[in-house]
Amino acid sequence: MSAGIAAVVVAYDSEETIDACLARLRVARDVAEVRVVDNASRDTTLEIVQRHAVADPRVRFIANPDNPGFAVGCNQGVAASVAPWLAFVNPDCFVEVDTLARLRDTADGLGGALVGAVLRGEDGIADPAARRRDPDFAAMLHSRAARALAVPRDPDRPVQPVDAVSGALMVLPRPLFDRIGGFDEGYRLHAEDLDLCRRVRQAGAGVAIDNAVEVLHVRGVSSRARPLFVEWHKHRGLWRYFRRFEAGRRGAFVRGAVFAMIWGRLPFAVLRAVAGRR
Repeated sequence: MSAGIAAVVVAYDSEETIDACLARLRVARDVAEVRVVDNASRDTTLEIVQRHAVADPRVRFIANPDNPGFAVGCNQGVAASVAPWLAFVNPDCFVEVDTLARLRDTADGLGGALVGAVLRGEDGIADPAARRRDPDFAAMLHSRAARALAVPRDPDRPVQPVDAVSGALMVLPRPLFDRIGGFDEGYRLHAEDLDLCRRVRQAGAGVAIDNAVEVLHVRGVSSRARPLFVEWHKHRGLWRYFRRFEAGRRGAFVRGAVFAMIWGRLPFAVLRAVAGRR
């Protein structure tokens, strides 16, 4: 398989970080294409993307007239590219020159797996979403510990198999992405990465994190201004995930209890998000 990588970036109100993100992707090793899908940004994101596209023919963009969501944008970016390897990179992720090539080599060494990296915020704290297990919603009803999806780093395994990595940065071969049908466009902006990783594993491929690759991730830049919208779709995504993977093997009582658990958290999550903005 050729070594070329198509980097797909889905942007929305990302003017604070998109310039640095694209500048780094343009000098990244083996990046053959950069596809930016803008979901109707209201700031100067698209103007910044256009400047990069003029300067580098590898950069092309799709300007959506509305915001169809992260999953739709990712699928659009893949459809507009041809490179045999795919890298999904959030506009607030700053890769190093060799980041994507190293992740591709790891994925290739695992027989064509989906691989993520360690994500660290500006404060140096690692993002727990980069190394997760599948949620078990029925267990969450009885145990607070079951709600913690983060998996600790295994110091003895540089490449650590996990159930899921973060959609903020993931690399996989195009044939695998095509085989599972890409991202489920029924999600808007949360849990689609959990869903994708689960279907990758169901297809017989691996999911892993390369513990030796670290990337700066400035989280939540584009979501700070719309806490209600973000939290609504996060909870909607969790409910969709439950219905898709777990509800069929649970009774009516458990399904109702999970519904109440997920949606009952929404007001508190919105209040926390609003307080965080202040």
